[in-house]
Amino acid sequence: MNIGQAAAASGISAKMLRYYEEIGLMPRASRSPSGYRLYTEADVQTLSFIRRARDLGLSIERIRLLIGLWHDRDRPSAEVKRIALEHVAELEDRIAELTAMRDRLRALAGHCHGDAQPDCPILEELEAGRPVPAGPRGRAKRAAPAPVS
Repeated sequence: MNIGQAAAASGISAKMLRYYEEIGLMPRASRSPSGYRLYTEADVQTLSFIRRARDLGLSIERIRLLIGLWHDRDRPSAEVKRIALEHVAELEDRIAELTAMRDRLRALAGHCHGDAQPDCPILEELEAGRPVPAGPRGRAKRAAPAPVS
């Protein structure tokens, strides 16, 4: 099949397919006499594997390792599990970071009255570069502007 057909069958764009070949994530396609790339069903299976791994947020390097393990019928499943659990731990760290960001922004938005007044704890914290303590009526205490050098 040609590149468009392989891309459609795997759910990966033709551009990404060419990129995966370029970085060696999958072998270069054979070529027709006129120079067009030709893909096999096995290539489409590999591309689908890559797409599903990317859908799980796996890095290219981890996908490269997993493809190698997938093709190795004597593979230890413990290695596959190790790679998956490393990724899970990284996802949990990212979730914790995103949760902390969400909670901080939600708290700041809760202290912002969102009215016609210029006071805004969100902008004040961004300006100060550190959390600004809430003042009376839940508004951030205004910090003195930083001196201009």
